[in-house]
Amino acid sequence: MNIKAIIGLGNPGQRFNYNRHNIGFMVVDYLADQAHGQWQERENLAYCEIMIEDKKILLVKPQSFMNSSAIVVPWLAKKGIKPADFLVVHDELELPFGKVSHRCGGSARGHNGLRSLIASAGPDFCRIRCGIGRPENKEEVAQYVLSDFTEGTPAVETMVKTAADLIRELVVNLPI
Repeated sequence: MNIKAIIGLGNPGQRFNYNRHNIGFMVVDYLADQAHGQWQERENLAYCEIMIEDKKILLVKPQSFMNSSAIVVPWLAKKGIKPADFLVVHDELELPFGKVSHRCGGSARGHNGLRSLIASAGPDFCRIRCGIGRPENKEEVAQYVLSDFTEGTPAVETMVKTAADLIRELVVNLPI
């Protein structure tokens, strides 16, 4: 794996900013802020180039809704970035709130943003999974992921920082 791009998953628009589903956007925004990066807009995506140590990394936020996250894949391909070279940051129902993990490959496990990316790029990309917990009733999942975090700003900020630290570690410790 040679990380050249980090795709943060989320939904565009201010009303979604603090939604559980937007943790991917929050993480790439944090990375951009820490590196003093400037976001640029294209048709269906926002992107920002940053340096992590001596590696140039492209941060990407699809500006379509979650179900169409793969809209960024052709643009990345034109830049020579293959699925094996990108890392996707997303919310994960199967992890308790605040837990962050790294995984390569696998299925979408019901996540529509991952399903979109897998349909376009295949399953062989790595992910940073940010735990948001799960509601008790399956019927509440759609409403739950589109609801704002209730765990408090410090707890959400800790998860964002933990994910960003893991990303930096992966970028620095993997070969160019």
